[in-house]
Amino acid sequence: MRFKLGLTGSIGMGKSTTAQMFADAGCAVWDADAAVHRLYGPEGAAVAPIGKIFPQAIENDQVSRDALRRIIADDATALKRIEEIVHPLVQEDREAFIAAHPQAIGVFDIPLLFETGGDAQMDATACVNVSRETQEARVLARGTMSADDLARILARQMPNAEKCARATYVIETDTLEHARAQVQDVLKDIEQRLQHA
Repeated sequence: MRFKLGLTGSIGMGKSTTAQMFADAGCAVWDADAAVHRLYGPEGAAVAPIGKIFPQAIENDQVSRDALRRIIADDATALKRIEEIVHPLVQEDREAFIAAHPQAIGVFDIPLLFETGGDAQMDATACVNVSRETQEARVLARGTMSADDLARILARQMPNAEKCARATYVIETDTLEHARAQVQDVLKDIEQRLQHA
């Protein structure tokens, strides 16, 4: 892989939309959440090991995220034990993706990029950003969580301002046109870096 760009940002900041813009521009995009879905799905590599320690998490030959949430809420040690199974499998999935795209600029959509130290494996990082009001409006418009749910999620994550301060690039996602223009600018900069490498 010619270049690895880690893409991150808090919930509702427009990360998935921005990742799609990179894909539309010809980048190979790896999505951490999609990798976990594959691992939890039928035939997924995480099903058997999670089933061994938490049999109640397995429904229809796959890992139930709802059941996992209940287990994690009831057992203070559960999250760490699940992560010890899932993180190495996610890493294998990512390495297979890198090997499959030797000539690409790869974009790695990782919500907890900085929290997990994943930025150390990237050539550069980009953080999506938007105002707190826009973020809340976007998340609540999905109809899947309340303002309290959002506050709980954000309390567990590094503040987006801190992610932006650590990132190589910041992409403001206030409008689609503005975000798309910034994606093009980031890719131009990466191409220049590769020419001078």
